[in-house]
Order: sequence, then C-alpha cells, then structure tokens
Amino acid sequence: MDGDQAKKLRIAAAGDVHCCDARRSQISTSLQELDQRADLILLCGDLTIDGDPEQGRVLAKACSSLTAPVFAVLGNHDWHVNRRDELVAALESGGIRVLDRSWAVCDVDGVQVGIVGTKGFVGGFPGSHLPDFGEPLLREVYHETSLEVKALQAGLRAVSLCPIRIVVLHYAPTDATIEGEAPGIWPFLGTDRLAAPIAEHEPDMVLHGHAHAGQFSGAIGEVPVYNVSIPVMGRDFWLFELDAPLPTQTPIH
Repeated sequence: MDGDQAKKLRIAAAGDVHCCDARRSQISTSLQELDQRADLILLCGDLTIDGDPEQGRVLAKACSSLTAPVFAVLGNHDWHVNRRDELVAALESGGIRVLDRSWAVCDVDGVQVGIVGTKGFVGGFPGSHLPDFGEPLLREVYHETSLEVKALQAGLRAVSLCPIRIVVLHYAPTDATIEGEAPGIWPFLGTDRLAAPIAEHEPDMVLHGHAHAGQFSGAIGEVPVYNVSIPVMGRDFWLFELDAPLPTQTPIH
C-alpha cells in the first residue's frame, strides 16, 4: 500500500505461554515492555499449565494494566481440569477478551480489525485424516472439529468488511507449520479441515500455537500462517506489522 494511504498496525502474538506462579514475573515483564510497542496482543491458547483458574489469574494480573487490547483463545491445556467457565472469568477479570467459536471487531486507531477466534481441534492432514465413520466416540471427535470449522466460517463471514482480518487458533490448520514434529502425532496437532474457510475468505493472517517443535511460518494459498508457539519462536512474543488503510476523511462542506 502507498505510504499516504496506509499505517502500520503492530500485532504481538504468542501461543503456549503456560502461565503459573513460576512464570509470573517473566510474563508480567514481557507484557509491560510489549505494551509500549504493540497496538494489539493476541494469545493463541495454552494460556495455563492445566486450566486452573488461579493460573489464569496470573495472566489476568499481568494484562490488567495494559493499554493494548488483548484477545485470546483457549488451548488443550486450558481444558484439562474442565473448569472452562471459571478460567474464562478469571482471564476476563484482567481485561482479556476470550474468543471461543466467536469473533470480535476491535477499533485500533480508527482501523477496524476483525478477529476470529476458536480453539480448532484434531483430525489430521493428507494421509492421516480421521473419517466420519466407525465408533461413536471417534465420530464425536470428528463432529467436534466440524463445529470448530463452522465457527471459523461464520466468524470470517461476520468480519468480511473489516479492512484487517485475523484468525486466531490453537491447533494448526496446515501441515506446513508442524513440520519437525514426529509424524505419529500430526493428527493430534490440528487438521487441514480448518483450512477450507481460510482459503475461501483469505484473511490477512492466521496465528496458532500447539506445535512446539514445528515451523514458524507456512501458508494456506496466499494467506500467511504463523506458528507462534513460544518454543518455536524462542521468545515470549513476536511483533508483526500489517499495512492498515487510514480512516476515510469525510470532506467538510
């Protein structure tokens, strides 16, 4: 975009922050330093060790004084103790907006940013797809992934008019960003069933975590996909820059 018609939108992202008491000081320091540099902070799941709401409060406390908006999705670790509602309440007490099969529009300096957030789920990639057939329990897994895909599709439709659109997941929507992981666990790291709505609606960027030994970047068609798992990045956050159109000025007559 021409420099007179666009501004730089700075987006900080991370997955697998695994907050707990031992991480309290580090995550607080990282976020405070980031707050001066980022317009928007996106967290790609595994916010806690095992989903204990007290661990969520560690992250909430670290985010409570930030000026940049914070959006997050849950990960598999965040579901482990099955206290989802309590965990979400703890996170939201610090101003974190949790997206769970949902979407939001955030105004960043007059630019409307559409954020579609959902956990994603398992199911595999070419050569390892879980089919919708056989034992009822396995079909339930397939159905759960279907709900995630439908939520992603609905969210992208809802934010279609936003000049900037970002998808936030935990599980991987492409095998390009899980290369390096043991092939035997690929079906548990995500599924390319999540890729269909992304390929159709072409958001500006897709972010996910979960694949600790995967690759940082990949793509679905022309859409860049980034695995922002902290072990992959080797840092607490990655700062992206996107060109965002300047707000349209209405002439005064």
